[in-house]
Amino acid sequence: MTRAVVVLYVFALVVVVVGVDILFFRQYFWARLLVNVGIVMIFGAFYLRFSNGS
Repeated sequence: MTRAVVVLYVFALVVVVVGVDILFFRQYFWARLLVNVGIVMIFGAFYLRFSNGS
């Protein structure tokens, strides 16, 4: 993957995490933490699956 694709991927991760935090879990610290960890793990799994080993 090129550097630009990785930067866009990380930007998408940040946008999703912040969006979910603001829209759904603003007042719930532990739920927000668990969902954020889950989102990062899902993004990491997709990155590892589709990065073609590079």
